[in-house]
Amino acid sequence: MMAQSGVLPAQALRRLIADGAIVGNPAIIDAQIQPASLDLRLGTVAYRVRASFLTGHGRTVAERLREFEMHRMDLTQGAVLEKGCVYVIPLMEHLALPAGITAVANAKSSTGRLDLLTRCVTDGGTEFDRIPEGYRGPLYAEVCPKSFSVLVRVGQRLNQIRFRTGQSVLTDAALTELHRTEPLVSGTAVISEGLGFSVDLRPKSGDLVGYRAKPHTGVIDLDKIAHYPAQDFWEEIHSRDGRIILDPGAFYILVSREAVTIPPDYAAEMAPFLAMVGEFRVHYAGFFDPGFGYASAGGAGSRGVLEVRCHEAPFVLEDGQVVGRLVYERMAERPETLYGREIASNYQGQGLKLAKQFITG
Repeated sequence: MMAQSGVLPAQALRRLIADGAIVGNPAIIDAQIQPASLDLRLGTVAYRVRASFLTGHGRTVAERLREFEMHRMDLTQGAVLEKGCVYVIPLMEHLALPAGITAVANAKSSTGRLDLLTRCVTDGGTEFDRIPEGYRGPLYAEVCPKSFSVLVRVGQRLNQIRFRTGQSVLTDAALTELHRTEPLVSGTAVISEGLGFSVDLRPKSGDLVGYRAKPHTGVIDLDKIAHYPAQDFWEEIHSRDGRIILDPGAFYILVSREAVTIPPDYAAEMAPFLAMVGEFRVHYAGFFDPGFGYASAGGAGSRGVLEVRCHEAPFVLEDGQVVGRLVYERMAERPETLYGREIASNYQGQGLKLAKQFITG
């Protein structure tokens, strides 16, 4: 279908929708189409299940739900997904992928910043979030609130899906050359299986370096924007010596020291760095659309917000420690629109920033 391998931009997604390769019930709306991805909408019912599961070859999600369902909730009037519980929610979108086109799903930025573990599940799937070429069938979201209980409704968009043809990931050599011609990061580029980025624990002003989720809070209505006082849900983390100690099981919002740029002909995905670097991980991978931090799209480099969870042991995290990497991919075509220009982009030019539901200061 595409003359060049790479991530499919908005105009190609519209062609897939017109051809019936992506179908929505009700029909997909234009607001779902991002520069390099498609937002997915929650359907009308949520199934509370005993445990997370992968479907497995030759089996359907509907079959597995009969095994694991505890109860179901109608989302048409809104329903609370409780912290620590696992839910499976049929999405409004179905796929009939042609040969040569694969897909990968991911949580949206605000979803990750709320510590909502959200993954895409498919019939016959043996991996979360990965959809093979030729897949024909429904999509489901598995949602597990980790820090806060949330109120959700039909049509809300917690995750998104990106489509690609062929091999589109840049090699380290190609990434080095791209950085030489169009700087991708402020400061020295650390390139090893992607562009490394580090944590900022010595801010230029003040000593606020991040936030830690409080363990016992109220419910967050996802539709309420700039509504909740941050101090009701988050504890501020301050550092005077460029380091903090992460508590096991705690969830943190931190920020990268580097400001990054995604040029118009590229997209990127955040990935963990190395499991061996410590007892923590940058919790959610995330999509970075073409134009993120790009000057002509209204950016001057944007820092990456880090969603960090500590594991088994307390761990000292120090300023400048490499904690993740951006894996860059080529676009199959330049998108008609860029992140931060001509679309509503909540996080262009961002620094340390909580999800859009909160008021800080």
